[in-house]
Amino acid sequence: MKLALIGYGKMGKAIHEIAKERGHEAVLIIDLDNVHELTAENIKKADVAIEFTSPHTAFNNVRFCLQQGVPVVCGSTGWLQKLDEVKKIAAAHHTGLIVASNFSVGVNIFFEINKRLAQLMNQHKEYNIHLTEIHHTQKKDAPSGTAISLAEQILEQVGRKTKWVNDVALNANELSIISERIDPAPGTHTVKYSSTVDDIEITHTAHNRTGFALGAVLAAEFLKGKEGFFGMKEALNL
Repeated sequence: MKLALIGYGKMGKAIHEIAKERGHEAVLIIDLDNVHELTAENIKKADVAIEFTSPHTAFNNVRFCLQQGVPVVCGSTGWLQKLDEVKKIAAAHHTGLIVASNFSVGVNIFFEINKRLAQLMNQHKEYNIHLTEIHHTQKKDAPSGTAISLAEQILEQVGRKTKWVNDVALNANELSIISERIDPAPGTHTVKYSSTVDDIEITHTAHNRTGFALGAVLAAEFLKGKEGFFGMKEALNL
């Protein structure tokens, strides 16, 4: 498979290594110093584009690739208020799109566990709920996209919580997300249910970026030749 890597920081480099190990070729690599090379001619050489940049550039990058008919796997967070718009662009150009807050196989299994636990805990109002997430100090957004995904899954299942806040919750209907930035920390997410009787806690801790990179490449392999909007649940057959 021929890949375009848009964003070549630590994650982009890790994705490149995994892609090579799996027999794929990066026909286009875009970094800060060669953005001008992201042209229609160049992007069309790729079967799939993998986009990991920043909240400020992701939307334009994704939109451009889709408009050229190139499917996109996007791991940038902080821009998802425009997700409906890019879904329409993908449909109009008959191409594929995967946008995920986290590509790790382990995290996506963790998502499924989180949803099931929230279903079970909905009727047990004696438990309060809060999330914590820890990342390295270079992470640009807070809370993390993964923490937001976890929080939104809980809000869908637990009726007594109606919104999340990136702080200590002051009201009973609020779901607290506490964000910490500590080096080195690829990412730790914890969901905790607390009562006067006991605590229930689930945690995912990433040891390095390899799991995220592998998941992104697996998503690209899944997306090649497909049309439509998909999540990692479909890509990993969970």
